[in-house]
Amino acid sequence: MTIEVVRPGPLCTVQDLGRPGYAHLGVPHSGAADAASLRLANRLVGNPEDAAGVELTFGGAALRFHAPAWIAVTGAPVRVSPGAMNAPCHVPAGTTVEFGVPPAGVRTYVAVRGGVDVPPVLGSRSTDLLSGLGPDPLAAGDRLAVGRASEPITVDCAPGYEPEDEPVLRVLPGPRDDWFESLEPLIRGDYEVSSHSNRIGVRLEGRPLVRRREGELPSEGMVIGALQVPPNGLPIIFLADHPTTGGYPVAAVLTTADLGRAAQLRPGQRVRFRLLARS
Repeated sequence: MTIEVVRPGPLCTVQDLGRPGYAHLGVPHSGAADAASLRLANRLVGNPEDAAGVELTFGGAALRFHAPAWIAVTGAPVRVSPGAMNAPCHVPAGTTVEFGVPPAGVRTYVAVRGGVDVPPVLGSRSTDLLSGLGPDPLAAGDRLAVGRASEPITVDCAPGYEPEDEPVLRVLPGPRDDWFESLEPLIRGDYEVSSHSNRIGVRLEGRPLVRRREGELPSEGMVIGALQVPPNGLPIIFLADHPTTGGYPVAAVLTTADLGRAAQLRPGQRVRFRLLARS
């Protein structure tokens, strides 16, 4: 069975849950930016949660199924024709499934029963836009093989991503919070998501954080969810394709539970932060 990319939309990539364990070699984790949505899509069609699917950025794609298939669509809500969000849907052979543009959120996930079966690189089928590992972003005419299913479909439907007008993301003080006069601008103001955001990071515009220390750090390890602050004082939230090291101080780090919410932030959207105490 194959899936043909009729139209990829603005950005269409293959993603699973990434390639952990290689940061010491300079290889990013990568994987689905909103991992919870991909996990849900896979559960809906009876796949292991780490099976590879397709990540759509701002929708607009069309996929043709050359054999009967079961699919599930999760994440940023789009019109699915034929089909529906957050439920397993049967697709007859020869059907082209059209995906609309999400009115909220950024990333939509398409899981197919059996999983997308492209060759793994370092144990993952994910496209990494920073390092270039994994398959290239999908283009019209590309065909994706589908693996064999092993588990029954047991879920009829499930709640998925809930769009938020102005999310409040929870953060912990970062390892270099003492490099700043205060984290007050971060937690008292609000920020706007820049149009220069991507799978590497969400760039923010708003009130800058003021440095207490001059100079730069030697490069040190970076984690997903880190709020790295370059010299202009405006934080960048690192997402799935973030670099493994960096020399700018990290003022705060997102909680794991809020990583997917950050991945769904869209340009022009307002976002605020709530600082949690270190345990």
